[in-house]
Amino acid sequence: MSNHRTARLLALAVLAATFLSVLFASTVQLSAQQPYKIIDRWKIGGDGGWDYLLADPPAHRLYITRGPQVLVLDTTTGKQVGAIAGLHGTHGIALDDAGKFGYISDGGGNAVVVFDRATLATVATIPTGGQNPDGIVFEPATQTVWAFDGRSKDAAVIDTATRKVVANITLPGKPEFPAVDGKGIVFDNIEDKNEIVRLDAHTNKLTGAWPIEGCDSPSGLAFDVPGARLFPVCDGKKMAVVDSNTGKVLALPAIGDGPDAAGWDAAHKLAFASSGDGVLSVVDASKPGYPTIETLPTQKGARTMAYDSAADRVYLVTAEFGPRPEPTPENPRPRPPIVPGSFTVIVAGR
Repeated sequence: MSNHRTARLLALAVLAATFLSVLFASTVQLSAQQPYKIIDRWKIGGDGGWDYLLADPPAHRLYITRGPQVLVLDTTTGKQVGAIAGLHGTHGIALDDAGKFGYISDGGGNAVVVFDRATLATVATIPTGGQNPDGIVFEPATQTVWAFDGRSKDAAVIDTATRKVVANITLPGKPEFPAVDGKGIVFDNIEDKNEIVRLDAHTNKLTGAWPIEGCDSPSGLAFDVPGARLFPVCDGKKMAVVDSNTGKVLALPAIGDGPDAAGWDAAHKLAFASSGDGVLSVVDASKPGYPTIETLPTQKGARTMAYDSAADRVYLVTAEFGPRPEPTPENPRPRPPIVPGSFTVIVAGR
């Protein structure tokens, strides 16, 4: 073999080795940046739609609002352990900090329903004084529950000791999902005004309304309390990052289309957005520019989610859909029918 040919073969070998090492390093880096995968699917079945879901990590439970009932699943097995039934049109769930009671926004009944978390028995029904309570949250500093009435555009404040509404606060528009800082401040998205409102639970007063530039129709809301950052998810494939002290928009990372829920992983500094187009977006809030490090395919319609901090898992719900009906003057934007028995919980984890 000539020296020239030997040198050429050596050069090709070095080039191939370099290419493979770069490819391997890129694959490792990509894998490190995409930590989540689908690890299970729980076929729940049944008929009807759904709205919010909420994880209770210490109890290993997942609550799912589903029309006239709330389903309760064991997150270690995926099996249903019970239900809170006899309701009208459920939307959200809030849990107290003592592990005793839960609170359901029963929009169809214009009420908040209180249940015993040990037995799942209903113990009280509290009319909110407004119409269609939707988003709901427990505020620990004042031991109150805040139910946000979507149709009457107000917030009902419930004293959990007396189980009575102690205030109704008028809001500037249609409220969506709330979040609390644990010290008496409540935030809520105002969907039709592209705003976040700030409320003081100690005085039951509206203390701020901040426009969210670049965020259309904010719905789901996550909160990094120590970092003072709110994460509303928006139409137009955007998540906003908002300073909770000033209302300033810090970034607008890309997410999927048609989001309805958000989550926050405090341990890894990650924000989540679930979208109706069938993706779970993961945003790294520890890095400059808030890069979207993963767009995980889930399933069409999986736009609501709950994050389980103990298991580091994301739970999403959806179903299979039939053909969309033709529009009518009475219903210009009809929803496609849900295939009976296809309701499923999707579990994403590391």
